[in-house]
Amino acid sequence: MKILPRLIQLAPSDTLSINNLTLQLESNGKTVYKFGFGQSPFPIPRLVQNALKKNAYQKDYLPVKGLDTLRDKIANHTNKLLSTNYYTADNVFIGPGSKELIYLAQLAIDAPLLLPNPSWVSYEPQAKIIGKEIHWIPTQVNKWKLEAQEISSYLDQQKISSGVLLLNYPNNPTGLSYSESELLAISDICKKYNLIVISDEIYGLLNFKGQYSSIAKYYPDGTIISTGLSKWAGAGGWRLGTMIIPNHLKELYKPLQTLASETFSAVSAPIQFAACSAFEGDSFLEDYKIASRYILQTIAAFCYNKLIEGGVKVLPSEGGFYLFPNFTGLVKTTNSILFCEKLLQETGVALLPGTSFGRPAEELTVRLCFVDFDGESALNHFQKYSRINTTDFNLLFPKIVKGMDVLMQWVAAN
Repeated sequence: MKILPRLIQLAPSDTLSINNLTLQLESNGKTVYKFGFGQSPFPIPRLVQNALKKNAYQKDYLPVKGLDTLRDKIANHTNKLLSTNYYTADNVFIGPGSKELIYLAQLAIDAPLLLPNPSWVSYEPQAKIIGKEIHWIPTQVNKWKLEAQEISSYLDQQKISSGVLLLNYPNNPTGLSYSESELLAISDICKKYNLIVISDEIYGLLNFKGQYSSIAKYYPDGTIISTGLSKWAGAGGWRLGTMIIPNHLKELYKPLQTLASETFSAVSAPIQFAACSAFEGDSFLEDYKIASRYILQTIAAFCYNKLIEGGVKVLPSEGGFYLFPNFTGLVKTTNSILFCEKLLQETGVALLPGTSFGRPAEELTVRLCFVDFDGESALNHFQKYSRINTTDFNLLFPKIVKGMDVLMQWVAAN
């Protein structure tokens, strides 16, 4: 049997692999501090859970593009977030997770992939599976965000006249986001070079300031928005993602339908019916988002301060689940992969190396994910007291407190 040559060198997703490894280590009795896998710790909102129970009987195949009612609600929800009336149900496509939809969009659009360095682990492998040309656009070390001028300079140097820029914010792996002025500047460059933007906003509702930003505000005709339920609603296992395609790029819609019809057919009917309740603006859902952001920001600040106290170079997280510390010069190891392997073996602290996100191995960057805690207990505590004090950390976040102590003690000793 012959395997496609471009697939032979590919390995399973690093994020899923680290999750499987930590589960295996735990099953063997080892204490593991799970800073490697970015799954929401919070329970799915009760309102949405109840909607799924009510729709468990739904058994028919739904339209390939998704349930009409759900698509309409997502369009209205997006319009509200962006203060526009640009989108209708006809702009919305439903898939089994935003990851799948980003892959299908990459497959359909005949243009090179442009990636900020660092970027999420799956963007590049998806492009490699397809056989697409890939360009990593450099960012400044320890700043990690694309600047408009950097994009322009890179495109000119590489003589690139078209492309798909995949922009993700709040960002995985850095936790950073873009200001309105930064998005405006980037949008001007995208217009100048006629780039298509896939704006991965899966963490958009987890911006710690509660301010939803999108480059689509400034470049609506050229921006495809990708999002879903996995992060803000804790529903990763539901596998429901959405892609919002502007009218100017509607030619993408038909090939998406074709690809979907020949692969996954349609997203689970009960999941789609239940998901309608997640986009209705219920006050309980707004309280849930506020509490989630507060809790995540509180933990992010705790981890950030621990790293800074230990002399680690790191920027504070602005949303989502992540920090992107740089341990270069602090430990004797000179390879980020070996650094993470040795750390896990000796302490049980699981991190992902910067190489998974496009960074060079000799740079000791890692992604630190701060979600190893009981999200339901944290939500209940916040709902009862409207705050979380440092004295509550050992009760609510014991694995994170202990894991950060173990990590920094090991760094100091190595």
